[in-house]
Amino acid sequence: MQYKDYYKILGVPRDASAEDIKKAYRRLARKYHPDVSREPQAEERFKELTEAYEVLRDQNKRSDYDQLGSNWQAGQEFRPPPGWRQGAQFHSGGIHGQADFSEFFGSLFGGLGGNRRGYQSPRGEDQQSRIEISLEEAYHGAQRTLQLRVPGIDNNGRRIVQEKSLNVRIPAGVGDGQKIRLAGQGASGPGGNGDLFLEVAVQPHSFYQLQGRDLTLDVPLAPWEAALGTQVQVPTLGGKVNLNIPANTQGGQKLRLKGRGMPGTPPGDQYIVLRIVNPPVTDDAARAAFRRMADELGFDPRRHWES
Repeated sequence: MQYKDYYKILGVPRDASAEDIKKAYRRLARKYHPDVSREPQAEERFKELTEAYEVLRDQNKRSDYDQLGSNWQAGQEFRPPPGWRQGAQFHSGGIHGQADFSEFFGSLFGGLGGNRRGYQSPRGEDQQSRIEISLEEAYHGAQRTLQLRVPGIDNNGRRIVQEKSLNVRIPAGVGDGQKIRLAGQGASGPGGNGDLFLEVAVQPHSFYQLQGRDLTLDVPLAPWEAALGTQVQVPTLGGKVNLNIPANTQGGQKLRLKGRGMPGTPPGDQYIVLRIVNPPVTDDAARAAFRRMADELGFDPRRHWES
């Protein structure tokens, strides 16, 4: 069994960064991919590149490989050193699928089962995008048509930019920052398309505040409503509800409407924060009414300071 110099295969130095290794693989894979390449022995070369990349792109495998040191030369007969960590079973998958890896690879990473044949071309990269929606759309769900530009590869292996129109369903109850996965809508590649992940941004609302799945709504009350108690109709995203305000309610008091927040399992709640709002005093009649209240009630909101 011959030692393989994976760094030499990819044409990178041993201290190459993960990004440099990735760029080198992409460049060479486009050149030698059997579906598009006219280079001699392109298929074997592509398998060799994929094997090298499978090791060097993974930090743990690369570390294991580097432990072999620099004493081995490509083409030399290789046997794992005494005490070498064997049996670290490698499960092919991810972006490269199954591949016909060499005996050398199997000796390092526990083999691939012995009977695997063929290879699977790398699929395109996953893509990220952002979509802004209203709070009402997040609550009820919505349909959106998106115009996107995603990278791909043409029949000659050249990188291109593709424009596509997608009809996207926004699920009810989606949260701010949550990602929606659209399978197969990412960049195209020889082995298929990657996925597209849409990060949801819920826009601020004019009177609701969103915290997780809970909603908060300020409800204004006239002084006599807070003092005497009343019933008011308050909005929720699911429709209006009647809310009983107890007598002697204080400003800032909070009430809960269970299950009236964002949909989910369980759904969120809607919290009502009561705010006392004084009527404007713009004429003599209004001033006289407030003076009567002051004289007759004798109320001092700061009396606790004196104790």
